[in-house]
Amino acid sequence: MSRVHELRLIARVAQLYYGDGLKQSQIASMLHISQATISRLIGKAQDEGIVRITITVPRGTFLELEAGLRSRFGIGEVIVAECFEDREEAILSAIGSAAGHYFETTIADGEVIGISSWSTSLLRMVDAIHPLKRIKAERVVQILGGIGNPSVQSHATQLTTRLAALTGAEPMLLPAQGVAGSSAARLVMLGDSYVRATTDQFRRVTMALVGIGATQPSVMLANSGNSFTKEELHDLEARGAIGDVCLRFFDADGNPVGGPLDERVIGMTFDELRAVPRVVGVAGGARKVAAIRGALLSGWLDVLITDKFTAEKLVAAPLG
Repeated sequence: MSRVHELRLIARVAQLYYGDGLKQSQIASMLHISQATISRLIGKAQDEGIVRITITVPRGTFLELEAGLRSRFGIGEVIVAECFEDREEAILSAIGSAAGHYFETTIADGEVIGISSWSTSLLRMVDAIHPLKRIKAERVVQILGGIGNPSVQSHATQLTTRLAALTGAEPMLLPAQGVAGSSAARLVMLGDSYVRATTDQFRRVTMALVGIGATQPSVMLANSGNSFTKEELHDLEARGAIGDVCLRFFDADGNPVGGPLDERVIGMTFDELRAVPRVVGVAGGARKVAAIRGALLSGWLDVLITDKFTAEKLVAAPLG
């Protein structure tokens, strides 16, 4: 076939497919050409420069910023939420809404969902989720102890029970403190049959929803009684701790910072977290930039949902 005739046919097929919106099967019938050939010609239309696809980024979305974070940190997915003010309340609202939408559009039937307690970001996410009608999860598992100060304990419990109700799943609460008084007290609590029933589910979690904390605890966590003392936090910082997930601390490079304090936490460990097929981190705000960066470098985070101000700071910060 003459080159010009081939190009003409490619252009004709492209016009019918992209311009007129016809299906490949319709074009094949109209031109009396096999559908396989039509598919090949459509592909060649881009190769030949006859068709050029331009993506117009909708206002309020940040595809380039997300791509920059994926490339910089090697993470599978990043969602950057629009936010009009660089302050904590506005950021929580933005990332909560974005995380709720992500959850609704990606959850699959039969998921075993793990969710951390004492996270304001996750509380906003759960508040933003609509009841799911076509999808039903198997279980929602609390992956960090949720017993604490009664004035805020209801928030920790709500994360699990509310998400279970929204997904038609069985809730599994972790009826223990997030931080035990000693390693011995932790072992006693782990021996409780109800606690053990929940921790046994950690290995079955298919999607873990976690907040990312700075070394200085949030107001909710501090008020819960499940944080370490100032002296203990200073010791963690002295050993390089920059942030935590499920009260498991890590340094600026994402490496775990263990020690005696780690033996008092009742919740999912880093090894258990790494075994989860999909770990979703929801966090934002200036005070958490260093912690989020460390989490991104850790290797256990698969999805990050954050706001545009935090994302810009993460892109600009040197990798050191």
